[in-house]
Amino acid sequence: MIGAICGDIVGSVYEFNNLKSKEFDFFAPDAAFTDDSVLTLATMDVLLNGKNYAETYKDWFEKYPDSGYGGGFLKWGLSDSLEPYNSWGNGSAMRVSPVGCWYKTMEETRKAAAASARVTHNHPEGIKGAEATAAAIFLARTGSEKADIKKYVEEQFEYDLTETVDSIRSWYRFDESCQGTVPQAIICFLEASNFEDAIRNAISVGGDSDTLACITGGIAEAFFGVPVKIINETLKRLPKEMENIVREFYMNLEK
Repeated sequence: MIGAICGDIVGSVYEFNNLKSKEFDFFAPDAAFTDDSVLTLATMDVLLNGKNYAETYKDWFEKYPDSGYGGGFLKWGLSDSLEPYNSWGNGSAMRVSPVGCWYKTMEETRKAAAASARVTHNHPEGIKGAEATAAAIFLARTGSEKADIKKYVEEQFEYDLTETVDSIRSWYRFDESCQGTVPQAIICFLEASNFEDAIRNAISVGGDSDTLACITGGIAEAFFGVPVKIINETLKRLPKEMENIVREFYMNLEK
């Protein structure tokens, strides 16, 4: 989803230069896509073309091998293996957003989210993070109110969503786990007044900024939509191949 890709790009310059403020240049001059966008696009490719998740993630890794992958995924991408490596990392959640807006039922959505995670992140927390993110997106795009999204995620996935963004900002540090990223990302959406505000919330808490904003951005897009100006600025930062996949994905959503 373009919202997830936007979050990744905006957050790319703050991942190792954390801010604890919502006042920052939304599209910094050197902001660029990272592995979050690459693998989100790979998920789109799977859905559009009926491909295999593991093989497609490998294919896109090979196209863009220097995009800042985590250590576990990098080792997997460079290997000859298609076997998962039991990761609980937030990579399963940051790439799942297209699943959340593709299917017609929650059952299908959660099943596909688990499948997308399991090819690498087959640890229960890795699967849970992907399912929770996709479920929140599904609910957001099908008309659920924030309170209902919060309740569903808390009851189904046992994430605590009671903390505030201000509170998280006071203590949060870099955390690459699903369990230390997905709840915070959802809270950043829940407190937002619009799409841009959601991304600013996510960046402002610090930590793994591009991934937090990527996860938040996918949910925020489904709920608020993305302003045309932000869509255009995001697409300008993608290679033509990626832009074409994005446009094809949305064309198919409209059918």
